Amino acid sequence: MASSLYILPCAIFLVFFFSSPSNADTPSAPSSTPIAPDLACNATLYPDFCKSLLPNNSPLNIYDYGRFSVRKSISSTRKFSALTNAYLTTPVTTLSKNVVRALEDCRLLADLNMDYLSNTINTIGSTTDLPSLKADDMETLLSAVITNQKTCLEGLQETNAPAIVKNSLYNPLSDGNKVSSVSLSLYNRGWVHKRMKGNMEKGRKKKFFCSDMKSCRHGRLPLKMSNRNREIFESIGRRKLHQTDSNEVLVRDIVIVSKDGGGNFTTINEAVAAAPNNTVVSDGYFLIYVVSGVYEEYVTIDKKKKNILMMGDGINQTVITGNRSVVDGWTTFNSATFVVVGQGFVGVNITFCNTAGPSKHQAVAVRNGADLSTFYSCSFEAYQDTLYTHSLRQFYRECDVYGTVDFIFGNAAVVLQNCNLYARLPMAGQFNALTAQGRTDPNQNTGTSIQNCNILAAPELARSNGTTKTYLGRPWKEYSRTVYMKSYIDSLIQPEGWIAWSGDFALNTSYYAEFNNRGPGSNTANRVKWTRPINATDAETFTVSNFILGGDWLPSTGVPYDAGLP
Repeated sequence: MASSLYILPCAIFLVFFFSSPSNADTPSAPSSTPIAPDLACNATLYPDFCKSLLPNNSPLNIYDYGRFSVRKSISSTRKFSALTNAYLTTPVTTLSKNVVRALEDCRLLADLNMDYLSNTINTIGSTTDLPSLKADDMETLLSAVITNQKTCLEGLQETNAPAIVKNSLYNPLSDGNKVSSVSLSLYNRGWVHKRMKGNMEKGRKKKFFCSDMKSCRHGRLPLKMSNRNREIFESIGRRKLHQTDSNEVLVRDIVIVSKDGGGNFTTINEAVAAAPNNTVVSDGYFLIYVVSGVYEEYVTIDKKKKNILMMGDGINQTVITGNRSVVDGWTTFNSATFVVVGQGFVGVNITFCNTAGPSKHQAVAVRNGADLSTFYSCSFEAYQDTLYTHSLRQFYRECDVYGTVDFIFGNAAVVLQNCNLYARLPMAGQFNALTAQGRTDPNQNTGTSIQNCNILAAPELARSNGTTKTYLGRPWKEYSRTVYMKSYIDSLIQPEGWIAWSGDFALNTSYYAEFNNRGPGSNTANRVKWTRPINATDAETFTVSNFILGGDWLPSTGVPYDAGLP
């Protein structure tokens, strides 16, 4: 990720949907009416580029322009992927290890983009009307395409790649990003006529299945499984599952990971490899139960491993740990100990660590690029760039996040609810920023919503006599968006609340807001001028129900959540 003068942060401020006028708000002719390319392009971020892209032999309607631009994006992505592969097949002696890793990131991201764009064109290719969740699905995928392209570029910029490599890749990346931006803008104008409202039900109440409530830090999921799987779980886990009448989480199969050989596998990666590919959530989750222990391995839940439920024995009981960092030659993107890409992942009762330490700068504990993913009662522990909420839609409930510089960052549409965010003691001369959001396009439906959380000092920071300044966040990208709502903010936060990235960069285009927070650090009287108070109506935009449409997909996870403002 991008770096500052001395912190080298790669964090992105997790921020929200900004209420600036979108393309859908721009007065125009009906979407089915043919219009000139100039009129279609004027509301995009790159109007001149858009005009050069769209066909001008005869006017089309917004839907046809949108489909045309998505197909152009597919073509651009395919060509860039081929170019990246060409470099990766050159003799290894010509490229350094960190350049190869950055190119491998780009290849992975381009592969994901081909999936997202193909899904989009297949969905919109023959319709002008989509139900709200499906419309949000496509908006989310097109937003992620832009994020993936930016991540590829940032990874290359972190390396010492030869000029010939950078020069040959930067222009296709830049043009591809513009095509993707035009595609998202035209899609929003055609298919997303207004910001959809989600299912405003009350949310799920907390459930427990622990036999000894004192051993439960938080509620745990009510699981519905076959008698055989239930017997396996209760035998290995030494806890009785309570029967419930409704809202149980359907489990299709279970495997046990135990370092002592008492389960099906001794490593988490073996269990992940055993999971079936491309499942659907209605058939149930593949449960990987990881018994207590410290697992020193780098785990990836790839795109084919959908609907995995990974459950441990509790925070600080089941621990997954690694120590990769940018200083040691990894990109920020691939420094993560635990990586999630497969849709529908649910993680429960696990601690994820990156122990590289503050001197190694960017060192990610978890990178999450999985749509409709959830973490419940988990802990994320590192220093700079702890939790990389990279892309798509995510939810975190009753989790602990520890870090220093930009320690919650990325460009997902993400809600953290009822979590504890702990600022740690950084290196001398550094300050803490809890968030750094990476929204680069005003049409992306991304941002970070922090709701009913506790903003606290970790013990080592609390003992430091206030020598470290700590802020709620800073704008890493031009359209960063972050909102704190109804949270407890302790005295560690500076009165100004937020800090700029560099000069006046993004201060006029970012969206930073606070609503009904409490605690000694919540007073907004001396906040920076580029943040804003919001009312309850604005705050509802960033709730689980509206921001990530959680009422449509969270019930199947069994995780408790508040749909609206608590």
